[in-house]
Amino acid sequence: MTRSQGDLAALSRFVFRAPDWSASLFFTLLVAAAVGVAAFESGFFLDDAYLGMMYIGVPTLVAAFLTAPIDRRLGGQFTYNRSALLAFLCELIVVAVLVVAAALAAIGGFGQSFVLDALLVALASIFALRLFVIIAVSRRSLPAAAVPASIQTVVAAGAVTVYDGATDYVLLLALCGVYAAGVSLFVFAIDRPWRRSLDVSVLDFVRGFVGHVAEGSRELETFFEQVGERAVVPVTVLSVRRLDGTQKARFVVPMVHPGPIGDIGGGNLPERIATATDGVAFPPHATAGHDFNLVSEREVGTLLDAAADAADRIEYTRSATVSRRETEGGSTFLGQAIGEDRLLVGTHAPEPADDVAFSVGLSVAAEARTAGTEEVMLVDAHNCNDGLSGGVTDRVAPGSSRSFDMIGAAGRLSERLGDADRGALSVGVARDGTEWTPTDGIGPLGIRAAVFEVCGHRTAYVVIDGNNMEPGLRERLLAAIDADNAEVMTTDTHVVNTVEATNQVGAAIDPDRLVDAVRALVDEAIADVDPVEAGMATERAEVTVFGDDRTESLAATANAMIGMGGVLLAAIVGAATAVSLLVFVLT
Repeated sequence: MTRSQGDLAALSRFVFRAPDWSASLFFTLLVAAAVGVAAFESGFFLDDAYLGMMYIGVPTLVAAFLTAPIDRRLGGQFTYNRSALLAFLCELIVVAVLVVAAALAAIGGFGQSFVLDALLVALASIFALRLFVIIAVSRRSLPAAAVPASIQTVVAAGAVTVYDGATDYVLLLALCGVYAAGVSLFVFAIDRPWRRSLDVSVLDFVRGFVGHVAEGSRELETFFEQVGERAVVPVTVLSVRRLDGTQKARFVVPMVHPGPIGDIGGGNLPERIATATDGVAFPPHATAGHDFNLVSEREVGTLLDAAADAADRIEYTRSATVSRRETEGGSTFLGQAIGEDRLLVGTHAPEPADDVAFSVGLSVAAEARTAGTEEVMLVDAHNCNDGLSGGVTDRVAPGSSRSFDMIGAAGRLSERLGDADRGALSVGVARDGTEWTPTDGIGPLGIRAAVFEVCGHRTAYVVIDGNNMEPGLRERLLAAIDADNAEVMTTDTHVVNTVEATNQVGAAIDPDRLVDAVRALVDEAIADVDPVEAGMATERAEVTVFGDDRTESLAATANAMIGMGGVLLAAIVGAATAVSLLVFVLT
């Protein structure tokens, strides 16, 4: 991926699931009580804890339960999960401000009035944050959004009035007015680049992100649909069945990219393919980059339907060739003919490489068909990369030397396979979900192995559910496999990328354990070898993807917004702080 795409993917570390709010109620009050003891000085720590719960905890709970119904009464879209998450985040801000204020008061001898003034600043600050989020989620005007946004601040201010005797409402109202103006300026400034370059609003992205985090909604995909475009993609299926007609294995390669992150869009495409497949499913990576990310999970169904249609059209044969390799430049293909069809698996290892562009894949497949081939299943092994340090050159782009190396190698290999002798095909398969998780760089499909045997010649195809592989690991795995020929592939699943932008196979786990697991699995597949018949077919599916260069535009716009937004936010906060100090002096 490019550096800008890598920076965008790095935002995946912020994608998480909010905890169950009902389980956090006690924790909310406990934190508030602890901060009360640290910040307030009533003379008795239980009174301080009580004040903390009344000033911080109770307003948080009231805001959690009342924001959604009040916002919806005004025509908004807030839900209880989003309301609870926002209230809790605001509580953390108040806690942080009070802890700092208490420490400064203790060091400088400013007294409790300083802590209460800091509390007013914190209440105005959380009003600004709540205002921004509610504007983004509910897409209401600033005056309408200000009503639900003010709940936590108003309740806390009321509590201060009851238990401290007075609240300077004029001061608080002035601070909230200053911060509201800052929010309006900030929203206008960060939204303008998105509208000019992508014709969408950044507020739609914020709404989708909040929904995804708070309750796992698909609203983030709705945003991606606005920037996507329709595309026709091939879906190729290689089906292997036993002689009694039962399904043994199925290789499915839709020519899309399984991204962008997590289970958003097509990020979990490999597992969806496996779930919809009889027998052992093998979903290796296709020749497609980030421009061919699916915009929503709904599009996966279209691909699965196309795969099912392709499987229904397959004409089976027992005839196959032994596997062969062909290399040109830095590109190597392992290939095998099934009848008059071709299974071609390309790699650039030991040199690092990332995705192969969609147009390059089409050209490679077209070259392979010139040798009288009927169908071509073209797989990008995706098995050697150096993370984000390689830059743009790791992509196989149209016009690159690697693209021509792939075209040349695939064409010659297809021709050699056409002239090769045929024999009866036998296949064995094995799979292991493994104990590793996406945190370890391994997705839910774990490791899968298929051994194709023709005339006593064994070829092992190993598919690991991960996103690329650490340099050198592929070679260690191949050396451990007991077969005449072999290749190791990854699915490029992006469920592993909610941990970090690059979480490749072998980066977080012990390579020796992976080698042992692959060796044992291939041996299990060899023991499973029995006579089969196989065939291949391709269907075309029309889906919505990010689109040509749209990923790069989205990444560039997002990264520019982050850079500019950070500076702008700092400037607005600085200006608001200065005005706040002036308001304090004048009042």
